[in-house]
Formats: sequence, C-alpha cells, structure tokens
Amino acid sequence: MSVSLYYGARRDHALTEAERASVERVVAAHMASFPYGGEEDSLYLYAPDGTDEREILGGSTKMPLDPGRLLPLIACVLDSVTELRRAVEGAEWRVHMDDLDVPWHETEGYALPGMRDPELIAELGGL
Repeated sequence: MSVSLYYGARRDHALTEAERASVERVVAAHMASFPYGGEEDSLYLYAPDGTDEREILGGSTKMPLDPGRLLPLIACVLDSVTELRRAVEGAEWRVHMDDLDVPWHETEGYALPGMRDPELIAELGGL
C-alpha cells in the first residue's frame, strides 16, 4: 500500500504571470536540490482538471517505501510547498498525507513532527 502527500490551492482567480513564473522557479529549485535524483517521486504539479473551477494548483508526491528516506523526502517536499504557498497569495491551501492534514505555521511553513530530527531519521534508516 502506498501513501502520498497531496497539495493544492484554490481561489477565485487564476495565477498571474508573475505567480506562474514564481511557481516555475520553486519547482526548478526543488528539482535541482532533490536529494534522490529521480529515484522517488518528487514535487509533482499537475494541471487543474476542470472539475473545480477554483483550483489553481494541485499536486502529489508518492512516499518512498524505504523508511530511511521518508522524513528527508517529506521535509524536502514540504519546504517546496511552503515556498509555493508564499508565492501564491490569497489562496486556500490544503496539504495532507492521505487523511492526515499537514498543519501550516506562519513562520515555519508546512511541517510534520520529527521530520528534521536527526536521531529519528537515523533510526528509521537502520530499519
């Protein structure tokens, strides 16, 4: 069974050209710094499918089966989603891992408990 991280933004008007350029910069920076070189799914944005006329951004990332890579991947993707949210103002965002909502914090952005804990990461890597 696989688990995925989903992220999306909704508002009453489309992305501006400046926002679209900012989104492209965030995605390019993410891909350049992605630690697993395509071995896992990365930040993946898809075009709105038209079923929700307010959807302006949507995406998902499949979580790795290797527990040692799970927390670093989550941190990497959530950092990029945080940058996306800050680049697209006035939108309603939802970020969740299947049924678990990922909380937003104004200064820290999106984060899950322990995702940067080196001891936990090392322990998971040893499984």
